[in-house]
Amino acid sequence: MTTLQDCIALDAKDPLRALRDLFNIPAGTIYLDGNSLGVMPTATPARVADTVAREWGTDLIQSWNKNGWFGMPQQVGDKIARLIGAGAKEVVATDSTSINLFKVLSAAMNIAAADAPQRKQIVSERSNFPTDLYIAEALCQQNGMELVLVEPEDIAASLTANVAILMLTHVNYRTGAMHDMAAVTAAAHAEGILTVWDLAHSAGAVPVNLTAAKADFAVGCGYKYLNGGPGAPAFVWVNPLHTDRFWQPLAGWWGHATPFEFTPDYRPAPGITRYQCGTQPIISLAALDCGVDTLLAAEIHGGMAALRTKSLALTDLFISLVEERCEARGLGLATPRDHAQRGSQVCLTREEGAYAIVQALIARGVIGDYRAGDGGRHKDILRFGFTPLYIGFEDVWNAVEHLCQVLESGEWQRPEFNTKHAVT
Repeated sequence: MTTLQDCIALDAKDPLRALRDLFNIPAGTIYLDGNSLGVMPTATPARVADTVAREWGTDLIQSWNKNGWFGMPQQVGDKIARLIGAGAKEVVATDSTSINLFKVLSAAMNIAAADAPQRKQIVSERSNFPTDLYIAEALCQQNGMELVLVEPEDIAASLTANVAILMLTHVNYRTGAMHDMAAVTAAAHAEGILTVWDLAHSAGAVPVNLTAAKADFAVGCGYKYLNGGPGAPAFVWVNPLHTDRFWQPLAGWWGHATPFEFTPDYRPAPGITRYQCGTQPIISLAALDCGVDTLLAAEIHGGMAALRTKSLALTDLFISLVEERCEARGLGLATPRDHAQRGSQVCLTREEGAYAIVQALIARGVIGDYRAGDGGRHKDILRFGFTPLYIGFEDVWNAVEHLCQVLESGEWQRPEFNTKHAVT
């Protein structure tokens, strides 16, 4: 059995350990929710304060030129591109994941309508993140198409001649199960189907190579593993083969070829900048820039490959410790054991009290979250995200110790832990 001293020794020889100093982690907190909201980087408060006090407060409108505000979506996008296997000038940081999905899914529909108008279906995973399904459902209603939902094991069989687009989240938000992006994309392309990937639980968490996978479209958010802060701008990538084929539907002035000519007609900018819409949120982009820099700081230690190695070691340890030390406490494992199929989170199931157990852990300073089941195939989830930039092996040991104590003592049964909050 792995001991606390073993974990302390693993931390001592961890080449990524110094990266923890890039973050403000509250004392007494073991933060296992970076897959929902990343920890604030230490550089962020000063950067945001400078953006507000000097760039906005003193330089005012001059900052669009003087301090580079106008180019920030591309600047931050180029940094994100290094984390997701995209090229320079292929990514912009802008809007929200939902809005960006609306843009790329609309563009994909236009391409499909031009190239294969007989194809009238979008296929997605039934347990995909709901906002992705809602956006797809709305667009299908507007465009006379059908959204077909399948279980993950049925995706390959669903790639028929009726399908125009396959829309998937790379790492499932509930279970942490990860698709083989290259293999799935190749299978879709073999049937003439475009692919749209949501990288919300991938970017900054697992190695992604959109170019090598020959994906068609991708979106992702900035506030999870990219540590950009609550509501941080998202990002959008389009394969250069497709970028200039069609307008994206939100044809705002920031996506115009010459926005400051103020012409009444819309001429889309070349390349990915056409996927911008309105004026960009500069203060939020400044915070996101700091967050992405924490990932890029890992490049001297091996970058995403090194982070992935540590992530798998952390999640392996968590799984083994839960099974060793919380045996017979009714916990199941929803996350794949196979490294190739696992993201950077571990999701446990329990028939009773999953929400209350998470609340009891939070009261102890172990921050995870809860996702409700559907009364059928999908059970209630205790969800724990492992961000290797700031989580260590001792954190894992202590988190499991708290989990075992909560279960053994029945502490989770206290009334205050069984009262549902608005956000779970």
